[in-house]
Amino acid sequence: MSWHIVQEFENKIANFFGSSYAVATDCCTHAIELCLRLQTSTQQISCPQHTYISVPMTFIKLGLNWTFNKSNWTDYYFIENTNIIDAAALWQKGSYVKDSLMCISFQFQKPLSLGRGGMILCSDKTQYNQLKKMSYDGRNITSNIPWADQNITTIGYHYYMTPETAHEGINKIDQGVKDNSWSYKNYPNLSKMKVFLPWTNGVK
Repeated sequence: MSWHIVQEFENKIANFFGSSYAVATDCCTHAIELCLRLQTSTQQISCPQHTYISVPMTFIKLGLNWTFNKSNWTDYYFIENTNIIDAAALWQKGSYVKDSLMCISFQFQKPLSLGRGGMILCSDKTQYNQLKKMSYDGRNITSNIPWADQNITTIGYHYYMTPETAHEGINKIDQGVKDNSWSYKNYPNLSKMKVFLPWTNGVK
């Protein structure tokens, strides 16, 4: 199956949400990770204490300066001091937030259920090109040049979406559940979990 099917799925998702570009990934957690790797700020960041466990674990993995906050969010939230949005369960036409890096999930419980997969919505072409390379092991996937003949200039992370998943997404895109609002109430308080105790002293 052709890799062009992934581009087709990206275009359909971008059109649905109203973003200029979309970068398909193998999961939403890795979408968030790629966006964090793209950021160069050294400011302290934070996420809600009620969110999915992989978000703060990604902060720890990347060695970031971070803490929890007490945001009572609905549908999506910003990772504080970034333009990155965790919108894992959002499925609303035209809901892209301008100039953000908005991360969507296609995990089996999400509105568009593909079992696994994610997407980064963005408006900046430079960021799109960089994130695309990062998700594909640094390769320029849109080039007709075999990767072994490319002069790779970007560190990549093998977080790409397979054509098979993209094909399923195209076939099921009209089945996305519209009335499926998620909020902080869907998640436990992570700041109470033992694994995060070393980082919970600064909960805002």
